[in-house]
Amino acid sequence: MSELITAELVDLDLSAATKDAAARSLAERMVAAHRVTDLDGFLADVAAREAQMPTGLDGGIGIPHCRSEHVNAPTLAFGRSAAGIDFGAADGPADLIFLIAAPAGADDDHLTILSGLARRLMAPEFTAALRAGTDPAAVAALIRGEEPVEEPAPEAEGTEPEAGPEPEAVEAAGSVPFRIVAVTSCPTGIAHTYMAAESLAAAGRAEGVEVTVETQGSGGFKKLDPAVIAAADAVIWAHDVEVRENARFRGKPLVDVGVKAGINRPAELIAEARRKAERGEIAAVSEADGGKDSGDGEAGRSGADHAHFGVRLRTYLMSGVSYMVPFVAAGGLLIALSFAIGGYEIASAKSVADHFVWGEADSWAALLNQIGSAAFAFLVPVLAGYIAYGMADRPALVPGFVGGSIALTVNAGFLGGLVAGLLAGAVVMAIQRVPVHATLRGIMPVLVIPLIASAVVGILMFIVVGKPIASLQNALTDWLNGLSGSNAVILGVVLGLMMCFDMGGPLNKVAYAFAVGGLADPTDGSLKVMAAVMAAGMVPPLAMALATTVRKKLFTKTERENGRAAWVLGASFITEGAIPFAAADPLRVIPSVMAGGAVTGALSMAFGATLRAPHGGVFVVPLIGEPFLYLLAIAAGTLVATALVVLLKGARRAAPDAAGEAGATGSDDSRVTVAA
Repeated sequence: MSELITAELVDLDLSAATKDAAARSLAERMVAAHRVTDLDGFLADVAAREAQMPTGLDGGIGIPHCRSEHVNAPTLAFGRSAAGIDFGAADGPADLIFLIAAPAGADDDHLTILSGLARRLMAPEFTAALRAGTDPAAVAALIRGEEPVEEPAPEAEGTEPEAGPEPEAVEAAGSVPFRIVAVTSCPTGIAHTYMAAESLAAAGRAEGVEVTVETQGSGGFKKLDPAVIAAADAVIWAHDVEVRENARFRGKPLVDVGVKAGINRPAELIAEARRKAERGEIAAVSEADGGKDSGDGEAGRSGADHAHFGVRLRTYLMSGVSYMVPFVAAGGLLIALSFAIGGYEIASAKSVADHFVWGEADSWAALLNQIGSAAFAFLVPVLAGYIAYGMADRPALVPGFVGGSIALTVNAGFLGGLVAGLLAGAVVMAIQRVPVHATLRGIMPVLVIPLIASAVVGILMFIVVGKPIASLQNALTDWLNGLSGSNAVILGVVLGLMMCFDMGGPLNKVAYAFAVGGLADPTDGSLKVMAAVMAAGMVPPLAMALATTVRKKLFTKTERENGRAAWVLGASFITEGAIPFAAADPLRVIPSVMAGGAVTGALSMAFGATLRAPHGGVFVVPLIGEPFLYLLAIAAGTLVATALVVLLKGARRAAPDAAGEAGATGSDDSRVTVAA
């Protein structure tokens, strides 16, 4: 343990205000100690791990950690923050921050040491000693296990802490304890895996339940004795990666949650396991199962409820969204600012690389527009690349980005990016399952997998995905031409639905191209179509901005931050501002904004609003016919979409809350305590 942390790796006055700054400050100490070879590369790996799941824990603890090829020796740095730093824990900021760095090929001995630290973090006396320490060398020794941790004093002089009876007493009394087998695992297998195991075991001792835990860390795992599983009354899975060989647990009552729930709410999980056993609920477990409640979600749903692709699909999508959001915010706001300065026509300005005048406002507007457009060009490749990354790690990045770029080439847009990312991840996962000779394992992730997967994904995107979308575009264009002029309100509904379905994707582009094409030879009807299209396209980001404002608790912190940018993006007719919300929760967001877009499109056509500009949002209101009624149509659609998304998300949240309340009811505490 002496090699993991020294006094130089301890900062008792960590001044960082954010988790990124805290990781950088502690990582700089690792670089100075020659434990990390590339600061930015290592921090990128830390951020990628943080994007999979926040590393904050209840009790004021943050444990950012990762495996990285930029780490040459297992290292631990510790920082103590007086102000606290938000690491995503439910109970608030963390004041004890452990940055754990493991080499890409860390051996089992080092992982065992790190897992021991993770277990000790579950002991209140250990964290209290860390908060009281004043000397970095003494704190380092305490973390290494060289300094004893004083047990808390008895509540009153002459009293002893209450202890449960010894196992021998239990056996003598003839009582059989309730038995639970559990599996804990996290993506890196360094910290959360073992903290959840310790938390469940400690809760079992307190509840009089015999808990036996199998930790499936990244260094391998030792399987539970089949006899122990056979004798168990229930099973708990606290995991963020698929449980290996999970068919062993078939036929048992199952509580299936994320690893952080195992750390933060072990007693609730044990109580729910008891209730399931009493009701005789048997989970349908198979080798394909492995779904779970994401993060620190609710306990109490059965394995059959969790074990479906939809839950994992949302996790994959969130991985892509977390990396895409900065591109949406930066690119969209730059484009919006360019419209404010130079008007909507600035989008067709000459390249500023060839024509730029320092003193002209239009040149600056064109510059901002073209920078923002360059940022927007990365949206689909980044989305696809990091969806694939979330599914199959780094080897999937190349085929994911390639597939996303091809999605733009074949005009597949946002939905094409989703398909490309999922295809890339699935192909890489399939290749990883193929057994290879030991001599090839070293080049598989950097050469063989990216090469084969990129070729397969490219062929599928060009040949299989591109042609159907092109055919769909042609069919929709012909259909729209047939509707034009026959029923304005129905046409407005159709255009509104198309503008909001894929938010910048092929259907959106078909509707927009149909409207812009009418401006070449403008008529009253074509100007109404253009107005309806732009009005409906503004609804999705405006609705999500309003929803994140009026019902903040239904959205994550990242979504709330993105919601603030969505106000400007929606007002600027940048429909892509709602993509992060749609990618994270498509089944609730997309139908809601489609309904709002349909209302807006219908009202715009009914009011007879016209528009001569192909872009610009609220910045081109002077060019709109019936501007007040036009803005009323946008407001009505925004309110409809907001109400629906809040209703649907609220209903989704209410059901888990009800299950959680049921899971918190009392259990039979008459059983005697045994050792876990």
